[in-house]
This record gives sequence, structure tokens and C-alpha cells, in this order.
Amino acid sequence: MSSFFAGIPMAAPIEVFHMNNLYLQETDPKKVNLTIGAYRTEEGKPWVLPVVRTAEAALAADETLNHEYLPVLGYEPFSKEATKLVLGADSPAIKEDRVIGVQCLSGTGSLRAGAEFLARVIGLKTVYYSNPTWGNHDLVFTNAGFTSLNSYTYWDQINRKVDIDNLIKDLDAAPPKSVILLHGCAHNPTGMDPTKDQWKQICEVVKRKNLFTFFDIAYQGFASGDPDADAWAIRYFIEQGVEMVIAQSFAKNFGLYNERVGHLTIVVNDKSVIPSFKSQMQLIIRANWSNPPAHGAKIVAKVLADPALCQQWFDAIKAMSSRIREMRAALRANLEKLGTPGTWEHITQQIGMFSYTGLTTDQVMHLVEKHKVFLLTDGRINLCGLNTKNVEYVAKAFDETVRTIKSHI
Repeated sequence: MSSFFAGIPMAAPIEVFHMNNLYLQETDPKKVNLTIGAYRTEEGKPWVLPVVRTAEAALAADETLNHEYLPVLGYEPFSKEATKLVLGADSPAIKEDRVIGVQCLSGTGSLRAGAEFLARVIGLKTVYYSNPTWGNHDLVFTNAGFTSLNSYTYWDQINRKVDIDNLIKDLDAAPPKSVILLHGCAHNPTGMDPTKDQWKQICEVVKRKNLFTFFDIAYQGFASGDPDADAWAIRYFIEQGVEMVIAQSFAKNFGLYNERVGHLTIVVNDKSVIPSFKSQMQLIIRANWSNPPAHGAKIVAKVLADPALCQQWFDAIKAMSSRIREMRAALRANLEKLGTPGTWEHITQQIGMFSYTGLTTDQVMHLVEKHKVFLLTDGRINLCGLNTKNVEYVAKAFDETVRTIKSHI
């Protein structure tokens, strides 16, 4: 009897997980994993934030808690704290009740819920995202119902910086009502963010061309150690009267990767639309995951609502961001000490866990095959995979690779 499943084409592997699996299968003791975007300690181990342990213990001891379904739009105390975190407690949007909060499944689920609402309810079908961007953006917006997927120039490969002139040119050419996807901080994969003046230029063209703003902020607080500084661009756009949706993730900044804690914050100019917005969003959530999980959201809500716990969280994200900065400086210093061809100052100019090194695909494959240093084929590395024990080895591997496999850029 023939199978309904016969003839299914083999899909290409998801690169970041594929490279991680290759690392796990490698037996060479010198191997280094610079692939998946997850924080690692100096010892190369995952880190559960102490404040998360404290919150979990308190939740476990609270016998008033149960496992009933959450509301479709999520745990209200979590939404309140997530909204305040990204917009600021004194945000005019919050004070004027122009904000809607929706608990989602991490950053990916937040992107999907927001994109599906824009495509199916409002009828926005054209999106522009940066070139390069996070590898999942295209798939999420395609499956959410967008039919015109485009990119705007972002990265100047020669000078290793944001190509602001061509970025503005591309946004200026976008049709009105296009959705513009912007990384709130710690751009993935380049690690290079616009300056405040450049953000102002971007905001100006968004307003002038009547484009719709969609912020993706997966690293607030984790990037610089200062949640307010990391949210500057979002808050500036709101000051300028821009409506937007914001996809938030609490995977990196709380270390809650497998709890899938995400949030969608929506800022509108007319609060009278909020009831109808919620009614439509409930249908979108109902058809996707129906109700969100409670555990991770309650951890985040408990920490952010308690001043003492919140201070412990601030201390943790400062420690994580400081270690990453130290690894950036160490990698650059080792490369420059070796006299590695090229310029490497961009490594310390970037922010967040990623560095877009500038290495070509051929150079990446040489690193993987000869030195067992695993990274993505676009040259993106996760700085968290570096530590004082392996950073010199990685720099020497980069040096040998760059000298052996010439770049044609």
C-alpha cells in the first residue's frame, strides 16, 4: 500500500543547528563551538541566573499556584512588566493607555503573531528586513502570509559598519505601508547597530514614507548591560509618534531558553482600537498555541516586579555583557598581535553576543575542517563560545585561515 508521505522532498538543514550538531559529533579535544546564540560561562557551561533560581524556588513553594490555563493573551502581570521594560515606566504610550501586551512563545512566536496580524487582519503584505538578518525572519514572515519579501541594505562588508546611506536609500524606495523590520539592539548577525543620529534618520524616512515599524528586540539588557540604553531606538520612535509592534524575547537576558518566554508589545495612536485589536489577536493566538505556558512568564514577572530581585537581574546581565566585551577585546588583541591580515577593530565596535567577522564561506569551512572551530558560513560567531583558555587558539586558527584562504572581497 502506498504512503501518503511518499515523495516528501528533503529540506535543507537549519544551519545553526546543523553546525552545532557537527561540533557535538567532533571528537577533537581542541574543538570550539561559536555557533548557537546562547550564553556560556568562562568554563563553557550554560548559566542559570541566580535570581532565576531564587524566583523558581519561591514559585515552587507557593501553594496557591495551580496549573490552570492562562488567558489566551497571556499572564497579565508578565505583560505589564514586559511592556514597562521595553517602553520605560514613564512612557507616554503607557500613561495614555495606548499599549497592548500579548504573551507569546519567545521571540519567534512574537514575530509570528505580530506578522500574521499585520498580514491577515490589516492586509499588509510587503516586508523589508535587513541584509543580512537573522536566518528565521524570512521563513516566519512567509508563513505568516506576507507575499512580498524584500531586503534593505544594512552591512558595509568592506568597511565593516552600517551602510547608512544605502539603508536610507532603500527605505526611501519602499512602497508606503511596507512593514520595516528593525533590530532594536545588538543586530543579528552583524553585531553593529546604528548610531543615535542614524536611528533618527531611519525614523524620519519611516514617518515621511508612511512605513510600518516592526521592532525585533531579543537582547535587551543583555547587549550592553543596560536595558534602558538598549531600548533607546524604540523609545525614540515612540516619542516621534510612530505606531509599532515589538517582538521581545527573554531567552538571552534571563537565560530562559527552553521556557520560550516572549512578548509582543503593540503601540497605537488611538486607544479606541484596542478592544477590536485584542479580539482579533485572540483568534490568531487561539489557532497557533491557544494559551501560553506559565512558568517562565511568572519567573520574569516576579523578578521585574520586585526591586531587590530586579537589582540582582541587573547585576547578572552586567556580568554577562562584561564577559562578552572582554572576549571581544581578547580576540581582537590576539589577532592584532599575530599581525593577521585585514582590520579587526570592528570586533570591539560591535555589541551583543555576535560578531560578523568578515570571513568568507571558504574560510569558514577551512576553520571547521582543519581547526575544528565551528561557526556559521556567513562568518558569524557567538563570542560566548570564547574563553581565556581557547581565545588564543581561535585567533591563531583565524590567522592561519586568512593567510591560507584568500578573500576576494
